[in-house]
Amino acid sequence: MNSTISAGDTAWVLISTALVFLMTPGLAFFYGGLVHRRNALNTFMMVVIALAASALVWMGIGYSLAFSPGSQWLGKLTWVGFNGVGQDPQADYAATIPHLAFAIFQCMFAVITPALICGAIVGRMKFRAYMLFIIFWGVVVYAPVAHWVWGIGGWIRNLGALDFAGGTVVHITAGCAALVCALVLGPRQENRRTPSLPHNIPFVLLGAGLLWFGWFGFNAGSALGANGLASLAFVTTNMSAAAAMLMWLMLETGTGGKPTAVGAATAAVVGLVGITPAAGFVSPLAAVAIGIISATASYFAIQMRARTKLDDTLDVFACHGIGGISGALLTGVFAQKSLNSAGADGLLAGNPKLLLTQLIAVGATIGFTVVMSYGLLKLIGLVTPLRVGLREEVEGLDRHEHGEEVYADGAGADILGGSVIVNPLEGLLKPETSGSPEPSSAS
Repeated sequence: MNSTISAGDTAWVLISTALVFLMTPGLAFFYGGLVHRRNALNTFMMVVIALAASALVWMGIGYSLAFSPGSQWLGKLTWVGFNGVGQDPQADYAATIPHLAFAIFQCMFAVITPALICGAIVGRMKFRAYMLFIIFWGVVVYAPVAHWVWGIGGWIRNLGALDFAGGTVVHITAGCAALVCALVLGPRQENRRTPSLPHNIPFVLLGAGLLWFGWFGFNAGSALGANGLASLAFVTTNMSAAAAMLMWLMLETGTGGKPTAVGAATAAVVGLVGITPAAGFVSPLAAVAIGIISATASYFAIQMRARTKLDDTLDVFACHGIGGISGALLTGVFAQKSLNSAGADGLLAGNPKLLLTQLIAVGATIGFTVVMSYGLLKLIGLVTPLRVGLREEVEGLDRHEHGEEVYADGAGADILGGSVIVNPLEGLLKPETSGSPEPSSAS
């Protein structure tokens, strides 16, 4: 073994890789519990399919485009198929762990990022079209932005912008792509007819808990070593989530509502999103402030979205987009070079330039993601319909897209306050014998 490799650092990064892997099944529980039971399995599948599709894309071409030396815009094809990615370190990124360990750690980020998007298009996008979208999105959106921010020679990295674990690369890209998907596909037929109620709140809490657990690998693992910086990122991650949860519950009760389990789970995720770009650059006290501010911004973004016709079903943009933007900008406010010599001082440490730099990085990421995601959806729509038909939407994608049901015996009927929640579109469709044609799928 190469003498520069640290067994402790390697062990921590591999453990962190497994923790980040666990976040994807955690996301499946989180999203799956929030949707109607007729679309629960489809939602699970849209999340977990990324474990296969996005991982192979990453090994095939994504990792090379994101991290191999190239231009300021994109890496070259040097490491296609993990060619040349071996057991010795790649000193440009991590000098004390095998190159393979770094590559597979980054793979888990490339897996969960497109999986986040599906929460915006629950119950109305064809599974085949969705698979094509996440496969190509990982190449044309995720890999270029990852290179800009993290790759050697990337223009955002050279600009001096900070993103410790993916606030820009992961959450802003996923949130903005989700917004574009929701706009292109349009709202569900049931949207604004009846509230979209979660069918299994324990799933939501379980998913949020798994995400919180896995996020320690996501953020602290990004220190790429078992060291003090990992400890800082671990602590700031936890404190931001805790502060966000309490803030959200206070907002719920303060605006005339009740403290809800779904609100607590959502808030924890928002706090984790907000601290992601800042985790290794700010103090624990600053992390509390980031959690509070991110939760407040996302909470009111959800309230505003509810007053519009936008059907971002699980509020992916409000949680991940707004949370990621908040965290990226607040990194420019709270960062301290004394905590991480590879970072920079922020606004409160006397360096307002960092905030401007963060703003440029955020704006460029939003613009690029929106344009490329929209173009990709339109191209896929020329090949295959993006949206299911009315009957499929009403009866549920579990049956029509997968031939399965989450509660085949009916034991999991939706219950709220002792009343069964019936299909809100029941009676919308005429009997099949009527010969009434279904509307064509969107493209």
